Amino acid sequence: MRILELTSETKDHILENLLERSPASYGEYEGRVAEIIQNVRGKKDAAVFSYTKKFDGADLTAQNILVTGEEIEQAYRDIDQKLLSVIKKALVNIKSFHEKQRQNSWFDTDENGIMLGQKITPLKNVGVYVPGGKAVYPSSVLMNVAPAKVAGVDRIVMTTPPAKDGSICASTLVAAKEAGVDEIYKVGGAQAIAALAFGTESIPKADKIVGPGNIYVALAKKAVFGHVSIDSIAGPSEILILADETANPRFVAADLLSQAEHDEMASAILVTTSRSVAEAVSREVDAFTAVLSRKEIITKSLEHYGYILVAQTMEEAIETVNEIASEHLEIVTKNPFDTMTKIRNAGAIFLGEYASEPLGDYFAGPNHVLPTNGTAKFFSALSVDDFIKKSSIISYSREALAPVYRDIVQFAECEQLTAHANSIRVRFEGGEH
Repeated sequence: MRILELTSETKDHILENLLERSPASYGEYEGRVAEIIQNVRGKKDAAVFSYTKKFDGADLTAQNILVTGEEIEQAYRDIDQKLLSVIKKALVNIKSFHEKQRQNSWFDTDENGIMLGQKITPLKNVGVYVPGGKAVYPSSVLMNVAPAKVAGVDRIVMTTPPAKDGSICASTLVAAKEAGVDEIYKVGGAQAIAALAFGTESIPKADKIVGPGNIYVALAKKAVFGHVSIDSIAGPSEILILADETANPRFVAADLLSQAEHDEMASAILVTTSRSVAEAVSREVDAFTAVLSRKEIITKSLEHYGYILVAQTMEEAIETVNEIASEHLEIVTKNPFDTMTKIRNAGAIFLGEYASEPLGDYFAGPNHVLPTNGTAKFFSALSVDDFIKKSSIISYSREALAPVYRDIVQFAECEQLTAHANSIRVRFEGGEH
């Protein structure tokens, strides 16, 4: 990996380079995505079947687009039973973590007849997109479905691209069943997002769509936002490791590569105060890359978006970490808990040399659906909050309104909204206090 001295120039260059990975930078794909969405919105099932044949090679009909109970039963027979055990264990951890995020409705009253509150209501219909293609992601099933179930969503529908023979990977189907998905449809890509956004004869319309995908999926979610809610427009995966001289270079290198292997646009960055650690990590990265199965993807990822930055001070390093605002941040310093208190921007923070990023991807419990491309400055991890609505509750008695109604009238008239003012004033006609 390239090693650079951390300066304002190198930092600005890296930030600019990383932003080029944002789905917002891929305008040339938007026309194709818009055409797919328009066709699915107009032709519904017919367009979905046509696009699935074109892009996935599978022959879909209204009779086979929905995964059957028999297919799920077969998936349970096909799946490695040890993997099934791991899925069950991980799901326990994920549900347990998200149950701590649950909120309850609340109401405050006083003796004057005022009641104010907030009503929590789960979403009714949620669509979960699960990628296929280069790899299968049963972990994404668990992470997207579990918080929706904990929130109390009535109906969870999942879409995922089929193989040419119309089958779905056994681990994906089993993870969906374990997590509590109600229906699974064999469709992927932008056509799946359009189907969930507008509904077809076979696929029900969702109120919200969550889940990661390729650039077409990301742009499709962006395009349908407003017709439905979405979780986020996810960019390529990224990891940033903040390390001092106490870090284990072999561990750091392994963790950088855990994200670089996702795809050619994934980002892996080390910011360290130690030149010796930087050089050792670079050597370990080369050694690991030579023997890992996704060598070509890793090499391209590191060539374009991999950096080792050597900072003069920990304060300078932390400032850079906060500006990059990475999806995953590992802190491997002498006192990681103290360092963590100075971090403002990160999707998920891993503390200490045994809190490797894949621990969060698969097993620990916190959600692995995280903000990317610097959006951790203002977005959060997927949570139970993403699957609820909050309605304000307001109730006043006449006795409570009487002392303040003139204040409200004055405010409304200040904004020249006389109907607003009249709506309050009319309640005290002929009997004003």
